[in-house]
Amino acid sequence: MRIGYGRVSTRDQNPEAQEDALKAANCDRIFVDKASGKLASRPELDKALIAAREGDQFVITKLDRLGRSTKNLIELSEHLRDSGVDLVVLDQGIDTSSPAGRLFFIMIGAFGEFEHAMMVERTHDGLAAARARGRVGGRKQALKPRQVQLAQQMYDELGADGKRKHTVQGIANELGVARTTIYRYLEKKEIA
Repeated sequence: MRIGYGRVSTRDQNPEAQEDALKAANCDRIFVDKASGKLASRPELDKALIAAREGDQFVITKLDRLGRSTKNLIELSEHLRDSGVDLVVLDQGIDTSSPAGRLFFIMIGAFGEFEHAMMVERTHDGLAAARARGRVGGRKQALKPRQVQLAQQMYDELGADGKRKHTVQGIANELGVARTTIYRYLEKKEIA
């Protein structure tokens, strides 16, 4: 089965040219999204991907109609490949059922791996540079050392009946943090 997919990026664009090209390519089913914005959902793409079965062809007019970014395109291409679905791009003459088309898939995957490796390398370099300047990453401590000491004192304080005088929720309210934060600091104290 040939499944056609088209997408227009703005409300002003008309999908008819893509629909006509997909019909001319003998697509059995055609799905078209009218999505604007990078984060807009694409329900028709989701339906098309669900409809595509092993041995089917997923037909689009241009490569940019499938993915909004290189990363997104690579992810969708890999999904199709893993599902055993061939990708056909009409305007670029790409057909992954041919050796040249499979080479294209391999190149997309290689570019994706390269892009990921470069991103990881840049992240490590940035963290190393920040550490060299005395900055450490991660979230800022929720409580200052004096507040931690106060929380521990309140937690350890017993009433006349021998029970804890303050609840963890009461301590959290007093210090303006979540109850889980108090537990986290109390656990660190018990471990140390």
